[in-house]
Amino acid sequence: MKAIALREYGSADDLRLADVPDPKVGPAEVLVRVKAAGVNPVDWKLAAGGLDALMEVRFPLVPGWDVAGVVEQVGFDSGEFAVGDEVFGYVRKDWVQQGAYAELVTANVRMLAKKPRSLDFAQAAGVPLAGQTAYRSLKRVGIKAGETVLIHAAAGGVGSFGTQIAVALGARVIGTASERNHDYLRELGAEPVTYGEGLADRLRELGPIDAAVDFVGGDAVEVSREFVSPDRIASIANPAVGAHGYVWVRPDGAELAELARLADEGKLTVHVDRTFPLAEAAEAWRLSQQGRTRGKIVLTV
Repeated sequence: MKAIALREYGSADDLRLADVPDPKVGPAEVLVRVKAAGVNPVDWKLAAGGLDALMEVRFPLVPGWDVAGVVEQVGFDSGEFAVGDEVFGYVRKDWVQQGAYAELVTANVRMLAKKPRSLDFAQAAGVPLAGQTAYRSLKRVGIKAGETVLIHAAAGGVGSFGTQIAVALGARVIGTASERNHDYLRELGAEPVTYGEGLADRLRELGPIDAAVDFVGGDAVEVSREFVSPDRIASIANPAVGAHGYVWVRPDGAELAELARLADEGKLTVHVDRTFPLAEAAEAWRLSQQGRTRGKIVLTV
């Protein structure tokens, strides 16, 4: 099969479209014919060696954890899915090597869910990592209908999902963003507030806050502590929130199924900023590294 591969840790300049062996399909796994693969910052950070102390990485490395495609083969004890099913998933395995930047990828059935009918493959491929990160963060702080949640970086790739999920849960959302993204946040159902110097003063004018989620880092956690009890703050960027509040998303088909339900009910939309063919993965990474996109970057296969 064709895949984007790295022979050693490197950068976008080292990505190559190569012939690699088709993956073997083990028990409780399915083989997915990839239609689209989501691009996330963790992809190029991992490829540069940024997670070497944390995860087992093997070469040649095929990056990518977000996938949408069609089941082509089922392994033993994999009755949850059938050949021809349209699926999407977060296919992070116990070691990193056989990722989604390929024509084929295997996935444990617990990593997948049926693709939302309302989303095309490119949109579906943009959901798993960012959507599950947002969903798990909101669950971690226990947000409920009628409460107010502060979402830092609410217009970003993860934050835009968090905003929509919180609104769907019946919460009031206050979202930090640059002024150019305020209208976008209003469209998602949030009350925008400009981040940066003076943020705490601006938040005081908006009334009490019950919970906060940090999708950006910096001083977001410190500002949140002025308004929210520590046990109702979650962060994907600041381990200072402790083991309870620090979110590292895990593959979970049940969470994906819930996100699919929200999408099919019209409560969760996915904005795809750019798509690139698989062979242009390097250009997709360079765009991602600029940090200026609104929505997802996706590779089409």
